Amino acid sequence: MKVFITGGTGFVGSYLISRLADLGHEVTTVTRGAAGRTPRSGVSFIQGSTTAPGAWQQGVAGHDTVINLAGASIFTRWTKDARRSIIESRVLTTRNLVDAMAACDPKPLLLSTSAVGYYGSREDDAIIDETSPPGDEFLTRVSVEWEAEARRAEAFGSRVALCRFGIILGRGGGALAKMAPAFKYMVGSVLGSGRQWFPWIHLEDVFQIVLFLMERRHISGPVNFTAPNPVTNEELSRELARTFGKPLFMPAVPAFALRIILGEFGDVLLKGQRAIPRRLLDEGYRFRFPELHGALADLLRDSR
Repeated sequence: MKVFITGGTGFVGSYLISRLADLGHEVTTVTRGAAGRTPRSGVSFIQGSTTAPGAWQQGVAGHDTVINLAGASIFTRWTKDARRSIIESRVLTTRNLVDAMAACDPKPLLLSTSAVGYYGSREDDAIIDETSPPGDEFLTRVSVEWEAEARRAEAFGSRVALCRFGIILGRGGGALAKMAPAFKYMVGSVLGSGRQWFPWIHLEDVFQIVLFLMERRHISGPVNFTAPNPVTNEELSRELARTFGKPLFMPAVPAFALRIILGEFGDVLLKGQRAIPRRLLDEGYRFRFPELHGALADLLRDSR
């Protein structure tokens, strides 16, 4: 199968490319610096900026599946410039990608990233699934605009799955790379009350769900990419400490301190969503890592 990926040089994208190539799929990804990329069998690079129309769009033709992962990191203080980058990197890339898909024949499947931030930050224990309504905050508005651009592909016959990512745990990057060292050296602690939900997922499950959606041609619309057993921040903190065989004794980081340091982004860490993958479970997907204990044991086995 031929797969076209935006955001393919990031933490998630590079993993998906490697795993897809291992299975014999032909992968093309677009990047600003294609000329300096190390070639690999089955992987091609196209140079371009996905936030602007350009010659890169011609490369979409002939692919069976398009995976849209592009987007600037939200893990920063949300200044005016950061907000613009977060929105434009997602919305403009998706718009240009869908415009390119419109000229394709046959039409490819579109797996377009979104986020559980669509549901807004919650401070209660309500279970969130794909039927839950959107929230009313910055990340919600980003997700709504992002998904609307992706769904334009439905008008010309493409199947569109909206991949609402939770917090992805993997080796060598992402949230775990930021959290784990503190707990390894016994300076990690609970954030705020610790009661906020943490909708996590192992990176390998992200890859396996991508394959699952590529094969199940009847699945479209929103799909939560989260493990079936979300945990609270306190449970996460204790499990991280336990995985390293270290005590958890540092006092909780006060909510006001996080808000002072991180601004509005601090609320993302102090609130959460008890999001579950209802559609995947109903469709019979079997998680490789349904429990946090097993996921951390796998991901941190060489770091203890």
